[in-house]
Amino acid sequence: MSSPAPVPAEDALVVLVTAPNMDVAASLARSLVEARLAACGNLVPGIRSIYAWDGKICDDAEVLLVLKTRRASLDALTAAVVAQHPYDCPEVLAFDVAGGHGPYLSWIAQNVG
Repeated sequence: MSSPAPVPAEDALVVLVTAPNMDVAASLARSLVEARLAACGNLVPGIRSIYAWDGKICDDAEVLLVLKTRRASLDALTAAVVAQHPYDCPEVLAFDVAGGHGPYLSWIAQNVG
């Protein structure tokens, strides 16, 4: 059995989304993976976010969702997060992947889109 063709790292993105709790983060991750908009989502509990919103400084516990996806799926992923998220203005920040383990990058490509 041959290995899949290498996928350029530039095709992969890491996307950060904050959620108010584990249930919301898990629901988002599951939905995005099932829709093949993300290859996986890691839920990082116990973050504390301090931010300005509606003229106030807020200090809240949140869960960080770290998603792995492909560049071509970012718009659809963003739209899905916005549609499903309880926040008025959910965080969706995408970061380029400069490099990585070739088989893992190929796995992302195989599981998104």
